[in-house]
Amino acid sequence: MGGRRSIRVAFLGNDEWSVPSLGSLHGSRHDVVLVVTRTPRPSRRGSDVVPTPVAATAARLGLPLAEVDTVTRGEGLDRLAAGRPDVLAVVAYGEILPEHVLSLPTIAPVNLHFSLLPRLRGASPVQTALLHGQRVTGVSTIVMDAGVDTGPILERVEDRIRPDDDAGSLGGRLAEVGGRVLVSSIDALADGSARPVPQDDALATFAPKLTAEDRTIDWTAPAPTIVNLVRALSPSPAATTTFRGEPLKVFRAATAGGGGEPGSIGAVDADGVVVAAGEASVRLREVAPPGRKRMSGGSFVNGFRPEPGERLG
Repeated sequence: MGGRRSIRVAFLGNDEWSVPSLGSLHGSRHDVVLVVTRTPRPSRRGSDVVPTPVAATAARLGLPLAEVDTVTRGEGLDRLAAGRPDVLAVVAYGEILPEHVLSLPTIAPVNLHFSLLPRLRGASPVQTALLHGQRVTGVSTIVMDAGVDTGPILERVEDRIRPDDDAGSLGGRLAEVGGRVLVSSIDALADGSARPVPQDDALATFAPKLTAEDRTIDWTAPAPTIVNLVRALSPSPAATTTFRGEPLKVFRAATAGGGGEPGSIGAVDADGVVVAAGEASVRLREVAPPGRKRMSGGSFVNGFRPEPGERLG
């Protein structure tokens, strides 16, 4: 098997971060025979149902689309099998695929993961990289097996984490890089030049799904830990604390000098408030009080008049 062969690809994805990969595949030499995404869900602000970003992109590109709750049985499985794919391309899809699904493609099921595997296996690799203060992360493509992100590696590409990155900017950038890497990996599979390399399980680290409890700022933690939490959860769902008994979302923060009782406001100025942490302090640069849009720290000061000595959390 050699040469530049075009193969049949079924794409599975839901997330905004899945979209660049779908676009890259659509622009490649391969035939996207089916796009699978979850069924539309009600919007946060009303009863209207909203398609996934992948569904919207597939419709715009004129690609065959299946909006289903699962591919493990029923319509989803039937549509996937009928597409006779050579490769399954899975990007931020969110459903664990059993063996009878993984065995459908004639060549391989391929997953694009937003970390340098075997580091950060799991549901939140982008957020966890920021949470841990890593300076480098990247993307990996793997041949999927029955485990979670455990299959042999096709390609890995590093990306340096920038000081101003949050999950939105880092994930968006990795999605763009990943789209190109996914096509490169599928090209290699089509041409017979791919050489998957088993992962070293001894080097594995994990990125579990973050819970609502994980979002709450612990002001007794060191300032850099709090800032990393803010970066990891921005722009959604955002790190949270309380101010005057009401929730306060924090979207951007920076370490600052000084100290004091953790959670107490130590300074108020035109750039926002400085809050004491377990070590040093944290400047709140962008926040959102209940029912309000994101605002700068300065706008928060002007609108809510926080006082030194008041407490958060």
